[in-house]
Amino acid sequence: MSESQLDQLLAQQHNNEQAIIDVDEPVIKLVIFSLGEYYFAFPGLAIKEVLPGDEAVFFVPGMPASVEGVINLRGDIESVIRLHALLQLPSADEKNALPLTSILLARGTAMHSGLRVDRLLDVVDIVESQIQPPPDALPEYLRSYVTGLLDFTGLAVSVLDIDAVFAAWQKGQG
Repeated sequence: MSESQLDQLLAQQHNNEQAIIDVDEPVIKLVIFSLGEYYFAFPGLAIKEVLPGDEAVFFVPGMPASVEGVINLRGDIESVIRLHALLQLPSADEKNALPLTSILLARGTAMHSGLRVDRLLDVVDIVESQIQPPPDALPEYLRSYVTGLLDFTGLAVSVLDIDAVFAAWQKGQG
């Protein structure tokens, strides 16, 4: 092997070492929404459909404060839960309420319901490593629901566990 061939081989090996290796990281689909000035997300697998929010919601007497009522969705009756009340967040007052509310049709392990949110921001695929553990400074009443924290376009987004949210509702905490 000549010296020039050896130099070429060493240069090629050096270039290969500096090449960027593309490793596929696991991604998770998130449905990101706002409740007032707070931002949350549910895993995409938990959300079956997003409704525009202009459906007729029928009041049902005697229901907990977190239940807005029921809707008729293609012949199926679905409850609609107000997440503000369930998560102990201040609800948007009438003059500041956004007309862009949506209803997320969510399915957990043991329950399904519509969830009223103020505004749907996005449905995105996020690399799992971008989701950080919940901070210790998280308010006590949210700790059982939040599984992680995400920086999404400069917004702090809390990722919620749909089963924990539904379990709290079933226990009457809403």
